[in-house]
Amino acid sequence: MTTVTTDEANRTIARTFERPSFARHTAYLTLRQLRAAWRVPAFIVMNVVQPLIWLLLFGQLFESVVEIPGFEGGDSYLEFLTPGIVMMMALFGSAWAGTSYIQDMDRGVMDRFLTSPTSRGAMMVSTLLYQAVLTIVQSLIVLGVAWLMGARFDGGVTGILVMLLAAMLLTASFSALSNAAALLARNQNVLIGISQLITIPLMFLSSALMDTTLSAAWVADVAAFNPFEWAVAAGREALTTSPDWAGIAADLGLLAAFTALLGWVATRAFRAYQRSA
Repeated sequence: MTTVTTDEANRTIARTFERPSFARHTAYLTLRQLRAAWRVPAFIVMNVVQPLIWLLLFGQLFESVVEIPGFEGGDSYLEFLTPGIVMMMALFGSAWAGTSYIQDMDRGVMDRFLTSPTSRGAMMVSTLLYQAVLTIVQSLIVLGVAWLMGARFDGGVTGILVMLLAAMLLTASFSALSNAAALLARNQNVLIGISQLITIPLMFLSSALMDTTLSAAWVADVAAFNPFEWAVAAGREALTTSPDWAGIAADLGLLAAFTALLGWVATRAFRAYQRSA
């Protein structure tokens, strides 16, 4: 029988309590990225300006769309458009999430992390949390501007919270995909190309800008399998007077499953990078 001395037991306990937890690592790494964003506020501003331009321009240019027979998006195009703009901002912002990994690789920071006791899971989760925080802040700005323009959302606070949840799930899923692409490609130009190849078709094959009942039938068929459309539909429905909660729950469930799948893919990509580093 193996005998454990008091000193050995004390050292084991000390190592256990000295080892930073996954939660603390995640918090430290998330704060690291938030501080970096705070030092360059122009980055956050640029991410918000373009969606606001779309909101202002499209909201005015296509305000008469609601009068087209067959339009099922309500009586206000601005109210119809706003959830789509929020999700577009979440999609495009998260598609660039992997650039932080590329920068860490180029600067040697990633290798230093890998040779330290830093939790590997925290390195992945912190980027998702960082993107989620940005999504919430930017979404609230878009909602505020839409409200100043006259949009009113009958879903109230509950509807807004559900829409933010859909946006965060969308952000987490595509941030994980972007991280995986960055870890495998290790090149920013390749990551940009992949992001544009994926995000642009997803945006147009959805109801973000236009009710799919007015589009070709095949667009609506494809949109039913589009994770971006799941987020748009859930957020828009949650803001209506009488939301279809069963439909919202179905869309959020699909988004959660999609997020879990891409999280697994990102984890596998991270392990592949570790083996080759």
